[in-house]
Amino acid sequence: MKVVLENLTKKFPSRDKKHPEDVIAVKDFDYTVKDGTLVGLLGPSGCGKSTTLNLISGLEKPTVGKIYFGDDDVTKIPPENRGIGLVFQNYALYPHLTVRQNILFPLQNLKGKDKMTKQAMETAALNVAKLVQIENLMERRPAELSGGQQQRVAIARALVKMPKVLLLDEPLSNLDARLRLQTREEIRRIQKETKITTIFVTHDQEEAMSICDEIVVMKDGVVHQTGAPQSVYDDPKNLFVAKFLGMPQINVFEGEVKAGKLVIGKEEVLDVKGVRDGKVYVGIRPEGFKPADDGAFSAELERVEILGRDISVICKSDLSQSGMIRAIVSSENLIDTTKSTVSFNLNPSKVFLFDDKSEERLF
Repeated sequence: MKVVLENLTKKFPSRDKKHPEDVIAVKDFDYTVKDGTLVGLLGPSGCGKSTTLNLISGLEKPTVGKIYFGDDDVTKIPPENRGIGLVFQNYALYPHLTVRQNILFPLQNLKGKDKMTKQAMETAALNVAKLVQIENLMERRPAELSGGQQQRVAIARALVKMPKVLLLDEPLSNLDARLRLQTREEIRRIQKETKITTIFVTHDQEEAMSICDEIVVMKDGVVHQTGAPQSVYDDPKNLFVAKFLGMPQINVFEGEVKAGKLVIGKEEVLDVKGVRDGKVYVGIRPEGFKPADDGAFSAELERVEILGRDISVICKSDLSQSGMIRAIVSSENLIDTTKSTVSFNLNPSKVFLFDDKSEERLF
């Protein structure tokens, strides 16, 4: 099911007497979720991603704009009639019901032509339990389950009606690191098997980039960039997107372009022909540094962290916005830790220039 968001805007009345103007949670959101894809709404807390999900689900009504499921305008249709499955951050399972009863609950509330026989409901519940691999837990209650198992029950309950659209609101935030990794892989597997259009809200860029077909990067209710995860990572439109995506975070410097040369501090570190002269912000991905004895860029060596396959080289730098530089290099590179400085050449494809005022990307 294709989902179309058309000029979607949501305003909330202000509760601040000193600033009585409305709070804009989502502003002019235009986007199409392709049929059968998994899309991540990604951004920091307060960016409007959960509000957007609530608008799609019908839990919130837009101030302006329309929502389409396929060719059907569902903007004014109540949540129960939209054909959605919704998974919350806190699972929202009924504690007094067994796993089987929790999964069956949405089917038992179907009426009219959608009403199912008891045998059909039992079959549907068992099939979806097998899909999320909890068929051996059907008689347990939520309190007897781990966090990951409870999340699987919540997903099964959302899937049992085979919704047109599956909505996931921070579904992994309550899980530990290992379980998060396992569960996000399960979400991707389930989505591929069912081919249900899925919208996934998260503030964790690693989660979004690892399982989503496309990501929507948001800030202050505004969409900053959309696209395939790797494409957005490799080609950020502005400094916010560049800083938000990537772990470790991109290194940001204040630099200057002079006669086709990028200058950081007093060093000419890269040829940037065609870029206008002037001050710029320079973003360098951690993997964009290449150790070289006569490298164009140098910094004060702080320490080296051995990560197995890679090495993390930590440097001090007054030129960096954070005061530090983190470079990720292959473990095949030998870093002389007896020296106080380390030199690098820069990979041009991992260096981005941004306007020093608008922070938009300079191409």
